[in-house]
Amino acid sequence: MSAMNHVEEPLLRLGLVLAGGGSRIRRLVAEVSDGEPLGVGLSNSGLPPALLDTATKLARAEAKTTIERITTAGWQWLIPGDGQYPELLAATADPPLGLFVRGRLEARPTVAIVGSRKATPYGIQVARLLGEELGKAGVVMVSGMARGVDEAAHSGTLAAGGPSWAVWGTGPDRIYPPEHGELAEELAATGALITEYPPGTPPRRHHFPERNRILSGLARAVVVVEAGARSGALITARLAMEEGREVLAVPGNIFSELSVGPNTLLRVGARPLLTPRDLFEAIGHESPAETQSPPADGLLRLIGVGEALTADEIAIRAGIAVSEVLGDLLALELAGEISRGEDGQYSRRHVPKGGKCGDAG
Repeated sequence: MSAMNHVEEPLLRLGLVLAGGGSRIRRLVAEVSDGEPLGVGLSNSGLPPALLDTATKLARAEAKTTIERITTAGWQWLIPGDGQYPELLAATADPPLGLFVRGRLEARPTVAIVGSRKATPYGIQVARLLGEELGKAGVVMVSGMARGVDEAAHSGTLAAGGPSWAVWGTGPDRIYPPEHGELAEELAATGALITEYPPGTPPRRHHFPERNRILSGLARAVVVVEAGARSGALITARLAMEEGREVLAVPGNIFSELSVGPNTLLRVGARPLLTPRDLFEAIGHESPAETQSPPADGLLRLIGVGEALTADEIAIRAGIAVSEVLGDLLALELAGEISRGEDGQYSRRHVPKGGKCGDAG
């Protein structure tokens, strides 16, 4: 036991990770009293001596080598109590033994945006818009860097110049999906890449639902954009609810399988997200849109009563590129001012006062 006491806590925690420490070991570690040597606390907690002995040996040898190797690659190993380790995550029921981090974890309000890898164009637009709004407000947007909703939310935040964190289900040397290498570099430059898995860990199926507790643990609020009935996004939402965090869901088309997740969450008490302002109200943060003219003062006036226009036609009337109108159209759709048909055309949902057709022409 005396030799064990001389193992530094960061090394012993990493030794436990390398020894295959799962949720039971993580919870035992979290229960060790502050100020008590970790090895002593674990020994008294009933951790099998053979496992603790293996972790100690790995801490003295492989753990130190691992830290040296990841440091050379630009990563660091953080444990609870370190300056950058997020307090919200440390306070959860199942905090990681430590985090491999590339970039910087700044102490800012944090929101998780999650959803389907096979998101519809609508889901992609919503995720990107929300990411942009969070980026403009200086709120950290955290997601999983997966295809679909995750990628769109990260891209939106980056486009707005805001910080974004990506939580991986692989080791720090295994980018997944592999085509997101450039995205990973952008995230590391302005935000952070995060994983609890050691180098060499491949993208195993069970890692992704397991990493979702980190997504929810980092965030004040979790937003579910689109998700099927068995989506991992629903795991993230459930974990967030268990931790007392805000959960918001974007209402979806009742005929779409990807609306089952968010619509079910709304049924069980999640907050509906109808405009980006709903999200900022949920986390008690000022919306960047507070000082901006509402979309109704712009594009809405270009859509006449009874008309159905494509985004291209609206852009022509506005005299700007179609890429510049998509965000406002989505905001109008979320606000319930316009609807988009299956043919992609937009029309008003409400007749303006006086029944005039607006400024179209």
